Amino acid sequence: MKLSLSENIRSFRKQRQMTQEKLAEALGVTVGAVYKWESGQSQPELNLLVEIADFFDTSVDVLLGYRIKDNRLDSALERINAYGLTLDPAAIPEAEKVLGRYPHSFRAVYGCATVYLVYGASNHDPQQLKRAFELLEQSKMLLPQNDDPRISDATICGNQSIVWLLLGKQEKSIELLKKNNAGGIFSSDIGAFLSIYGDTPEEAVPFLSEALLSGASTLFTAILGYVFLFRSRNNWTSALEILSWGTGLLAGLKTENKPGFLEKTLAEMLVLLAYVQAKTGMQAESSDSLKKARTMAFHFDSMPDYSLKALRFAEQMDQSAAFDIFGATASESIANLISLLKDPTFADQWKEATGNET
Repeated sequence: MKLSLSENIRSFRKQRQMTQEKLAEALGVTVGAVYKWESGQSQPELNLLVEIADFFDTSVDVLLGYRIKDNRLDSALERINAYGLTLDPAAIPEAEKVLGRYPHSFRAVYGCATVYLVYGASNHDPQQLKRAFELLEQSKMLLPQNDDPRISDATICGNQSIVWLLLGKQEKSIELLKKNNAGGIFSSDIGAFLSIYGDTPEEAVPFLSEALLSGASTLFTAILGYVFLFRSRNNWTSALEILSWGTGLLAGLKTENKPGFLEKTLAEMLVLLAYVQAKTGMQAESSDSLKKARTMAFHFDSMPDYSLKALRFAEQMDQSAAFDIFGATASESIANLISLLKDPTFADQWKEATGNET
């Protein structure tokens, strides 16, 4: 516990515009005593502390510089997280204090497990990692208390798999992820771990392919959301930047001259890009994007293919099919997307670009 008595006596004295001699005279002590207090060489006796605090119209706690810690769970966890931002070693003993006070609280146990995982991974400390695994296992028993939708048994297992991996137990890590891979949430990790650490890297192919598809879908959905968010803020520059980046990234995943669902998705992205370009005064670029979108949309609709064969790098996806919420055909999807934009002028631009065929 750090006290700041010496600094506070000096500060209060200066606030009163007093010299050390004047303070010594007022308290009935020697100048040397005041000098030692302020330099930290000695401290006043308890009865004199009370007298000094009274002289300066303050409390002994304030004079000492003592601050009572807020040990309520929320405050304690916030304090631990703050330590974690700089990997302050104080987080570990603080975590154990929290566990001592709240041994049956899910938030306490899971929060401290995360602390041990972060510190164990950063410090390459096997004991901290084992403590993290133990607390994660304990948090599973307390999971019914959890009210955070981002945390589930699967996410806890995902953290445990990281512990196994860092402890050099790659097979255990992969097996745990496979058992909890509902919806492919860990496919990217499984694929990466299998290709990096496994004896048979080819086993990673279906997991990596699934992860690539999921990533592309997630990227499209996130960009779509950002575009409408930036539109509500009238921030067309950011909307243009994220669309330009995302469209280029998705285009890089498309196999040249090979039909597939990604072509439909790219047509939708290009329409959004054209809309934002028009809003930023880039009329020529907007027109060019609409033409590209029209070509892709017509090409897809002329021979619709909902397979994922056109996704570069993805293998073993021949039997996989995709869909989006906007419509079965590219033209239908784009029409629905444009209706959500609620911009009659741009809707007319699309009709003109498609020769009134939509």
